[in-house]
Amino acid sequence: MNLLIFLGIGAVAGWIAGNVMKGNGFGLIGNMVVGVVGAFVGKYLFGFFGFAFAGMIGTLMAAVSGAVILIFIIGLIKR
Repeated sequence: MNLLIFLGIGAVAGWIAGNVMKGNGFGLIGNMVVGVVGAFVGKYLFGFFGFAFAGMIGTLMAAVSGAVILIFIIGLIKR
């Protein structure tokens, strides 16, 4: 059940990150995939720097941050 919640949060994070990074989005499905991967990236990065988020809001914040970073990096590589 936790995996389904994490995937749902990642999908929402990808949608939010796609709206934040105007012009660098990948469409609805692409942003959702990037959001799920970005959730893992955000969780890893914040854990690496010693930050821990609790609850769904904290997880969403980390996921959105990771997805924005991932979309930015993909945008740089895509050029």
